[in-house]
Amino acid sequence: MLGDDDMADFSMDEFYRGESMNAYRFFGAHPATEDEAGIVFRVYAPHAWQMEVIGDFNGWNGWNHRMNKVNSGVYELYVPEARVGQLYKFRVYQQGGNVVDKADPYAFHSQLRPDTASIITRIKTDSVFDDADWMASRSKCYDRPMNIYEMHMGSWKRPYGKSVADGAAQWFRYDEVAEDVVKYVKENNFTHIEIMPLAEYPFDGSWGYQVSQYYSATSRYGTPEQLMKFVDTCHRGGIGVIIDFAFVHFVSDNYSLGNFDGTALYEYPPSDVSQSQWGSYNFNLSKGDVQSYLMSCAAFWLDVYHFDGIRMDAINNGIYWMGDKNRGVNDRSVDFFKKMNYNLDHTFHNVMLIAEDSSDYPGVTKPVEEGGLGFDYKWDMGWMNDTLKYMKIDPLWRRGSHNLINWSMAYFYFERFILPLSHDEVVHGKATIVQKMFGGDYHNKFAQVRTLYTYMMTHPGKKLNFMGNELAMFREWDETKELDWFLLNEFPMHKMFHDFFRDLNALTTKNPAFYEKDYEEGGFEWIDADNADQNMYAYYRITDGQKYAVVLNMSPVTRENFRMGVRDDCTLTEVLNSDNQCYGGTGVLNPQPIKSEPICHNQWYHSVTFTLPPFGAVVFEVTDTPKPEPETEEQEEEASEPKETAQKADETAKVENT
Repeated sequence: MLGDDDMADFSMDEFYRGESMNAYRFFGAHPATEDEAGIVFRVYAPHAWQMEVIGDFNGWNGWNHRMNKVNSGVYELYVPEARVGQLYKFRVYQQGGNVVDKADPYAFHSQLRPDTASIITRIKTDSVFDDADWMASRSKCYDRPMNIYEMHMGSWKRPYGKSVADGAAQWFRYDEVAEDVVKYVKENNFTHIEIMPLAEYPFDGSWGYQVSQYYSATSRYGTPEQLMKFVDTCHRGGIGVIIDFAFVHFVSDNYSLGNFDGTALYEYPPSDVSQSQWGSYNFNLSKGDVQSYLMSCAAFWLDVYHFDGIRMDAINNGIYWMGDKNRGVNDRSVDFFKKMNYNLDHTFHNVMLIAEDSSDYPGVTKPVEEGGLGFDYKWDMGWMNDTLKYMKIDPLWRRGSHNLINWSMAYFYFERFILPLSHDEVVHGKATIVQKMFGGDYHNKFAQVRTLYTYMMTHPGKKLNFMGNELAMFREWDETKELDWFLLNEFPMHKMFHDFFRDLNALTTKNPAFYEKDYEEGGFEWIDADNADQNMYAYYRITDGQKYAVVLNMSPVTRENFRMGVRDDCTLTEVLNSDNQCYGGTGVLNPQPIKSEPICHNQWYHSVTFTLPPFGAVVFEVTDTPKPEPETEEQEEEASEPKETAQKADETAKVENT
């Protein structure tokens, strides 16, 4: 529970230096004590010449509630008649003579747009959370499965019969939808939920990426306590929860942070870097008080709401001035990211810090102690762009773009990547994932999207998919409408794709070969990365005691008696085939285990022959046959033959297939 007694650990010196992580325990509106009535208000406005508290408790007239300036920058007032649940604002007498009513920058709850007042709130956590076991055992998931379901809280499902004009009733509350969400993501073998931004924001169409109140859980979906219940329900169901956040820029609306005390308190002074390309203000991350505001905000969401991680939006715009590499690195912002990540990582147990960064800035996921930015993960935007570009190409010409697929492994180990197919890829005329597939034939689009997802889910790295991707929706996402759930009942192809998606997730989250060594080079090995003529790729996923072979056919041709070199004497057993009729395919399968055969009378290098379905993906479990111990010098020399023999075998197989 947060009360006025929590201010004991707060230091203004740390706040000014940009080292505070608990400013929310001091600033804002706090009940005086458990036993004493009234509220203590504190606000940071160093350049204001007068401050007043206005609200329900004084008829919004602040003449007798003038705040006291207790030091250089902080105004404070105890209001005995104020109560939890009442509305309030700060009346700011700014430098320059303007008088503006501002929402509390540290308010824990705020009115729903178009209203803008702050709400006095007592934060209680002890009566909500029952997730101690989860919090103690959670992991950063480097060697565990992490399959993220990205969702927009207001458009996953909506109450029937409600429209935008109906106001807040158009949405389910946080706690109302919690049980359904947990059940659904578990059935579909997701391990985590990433919720699009929940800090209060005025414009629905910004999806929460242009924030007005950084400490307020949006009133669209209920109260802070109801959001806590949502997170607690997820944790008790074994599902982690990541919150999305925009720490680089904020809304320009007059009631929010901009020009707060008559000066650029939170933003850059008027210049060509003060506003972002979205029309919002850029945070001045070089200032200690701004750093403390944001670092405390990140700590607040992890501390109070028990979120397991924060995905930080538009980090590229913080690394480079205005997100433009040609303008150079913003060293102060980079230093802030390092400081914030280091402090969060050392304060909260196994919290995940995720960067949405489209740049090639090095060391984003390297520890701060080693010169990196200290994020745990980075979205692989290059993988996303290259893969979707390839899938749009006519298969006749894909051979010329073959490296769009195999290039990802050339740089993969430079950072700790998450592979995203996020909300940004299914809006604003970009088309949904299934619509991006080449051609206009309905069945071929589904065949290709099944192969795409097999590639994605068996590729090294953690995974993220936006809600609706698992339904193969043809309609772009719209924040005012719920997902097209009717597809599962009315259109068999969508139901079969959903079944495939669920089974693929099960395979890749329940077998350690697909996640345990995601970021170790021994966990992945190309079998054939260069078969451009046949639009084919093959690779192993490996961990101790387990191996799988994945073969992708990006062409519409069925390849019978397809021969592929393998290094060892082994048996391949098909465990997933995207062309299975139960998934909407044509039924080109390999029902029997496939035993390898020696190549060129060499018992140490083998090949396998199988059928590769059109636009299909096949996953085989590989069982190795133990090699006999060499008995003669001749056998020892044969056993130590270089790897080139296997490569020649692959080339031989490639020629025979052609």
